[in-house]
Amino acid sequence: MSIILASGSPRRKELLRFITDAFTVRVSDAKETENGMLSPEETVLCNARLKGDAVAADAEADDVVIACDTVVSVDGRILGKPRTKEEAFSMLSLLSGRTHEVYSGVYIKKGARSTSFTERTEVAFYPLTADEINAYIAGGDPFDKAGAYGIQSGGALFVRGIVGDYYNVMGFPVARTARALREFLS
Repeated sequence: MSIILASGSPRRKELLRFITDAFTVRVSDAKETENGMLSPEETVLCNARLKGDAVAADAEADDVVIACDTVVSVDGRILGKPRTKEEAFSMLSLLSGRTHEVYSGVYIKKGARSTSFTERTEVAFYPLTADEINAYIAGGDPFDKAGAYGIQSGGALFVRGIVGDYYNVMGFPVARTARALREFLS
């Protein structure tokens, strides 16, 4: 039996090490859904399942596959990863001085068995100036992060407070995943 992380995210890899060092990484080639009709919770669960099932298709029957997806949501609008500086600026401006939600969907699969869940964390931002946003964007940090910020890096300077799981905001709810994973390792 092997544990397989179905993600290329360096943050998820780092956080899974809190649970175990005995895992491999296989990046899924599944295309994530961008269906605007789905809620943030439905979106992250759908994407986690797509990624997990794609990797599980090539795994051994006793391998445990862990997949995750994370989005930022404000006023029901889903913010993914920005592709341009303008998108990053727009996202961070939208989050400025407001509270938003971070949703992660986790999917764990072993053979025919699977489980999934979502985690929600509220994040409040201080009001941000255009200069603060532009300086953060110039550092390059926003481009591989949902909502255009990393709470574990320079984006920490924007955060007034959180309610919920800090690691969920990083993209991987560690404690809840550890508890769900136990059922597959026994």
